[in-house]
Amino acid sequence: MGRQRSIDRDKVLDAAEEIVATQGAAGLTIDSVAKAMGISKGGVQYCFGNKDALIDAMFERWGKAYDTVFDSIAGSDPTPLTTVQAHMQATRSSDQASSAKAAGLMATLIQTPEHLNSTREWYRSRIAGLDLNTEQGRKARLAFLATEGAFMLRFFGFMDIEQPEWEEMFADMQKWVLNEVTRND
Repeated sequence: MGRQRSIDRDKVLDAAEEIVATQGAAGLTIDSVAKAMGISKGGVQYCFGNKDALIDAMFERWGKAYDTVFDSIAGSDPTPLTTVQAHMQATRSSDQASSAKAAGLMATLIQTPEHLNSTREWYRSRIAGLDLNTEQGRKARLAFLATEGAFMLRFFGFMDIEQPEWEEMFADMQKWVLNEVTRND
């Protein structure tokens, strides 16, 4: 009797991310992932159960990669301002392939209320605690919004932003926030 073939979850996630990146959120189905992997639909379902669980796993994997970069910048107990700065730097430094996958995943996530709610909570947590009664807090909130606006414009394909311009935009945003911190410290 032959050895049972095991399915590599990471490779299935890679295939799912590639589908989202190339075909959009609508292209992501259990069947499309199975075909891309050369396995049965049952094999994908064995790994993830259903499409929602597959999406959850994709988001979790992307989130862990983002958190690793974010935590290395923010440290273990970041202030609200440091949280915004770390988010800006993590977004700025993420590679284009990862960012395109994240944008595609975001488009997939907003299709269901539970995914949309967790995404809303995550975004709100990035600016939680900012003192919006101060100019510094308001500028940090605007820098966060500008970061997300630039990300979405670039990776949803609404605006062509080449790497030099991307770097300039983030340098301007970072300078704006950091100068305010330096003056207030």
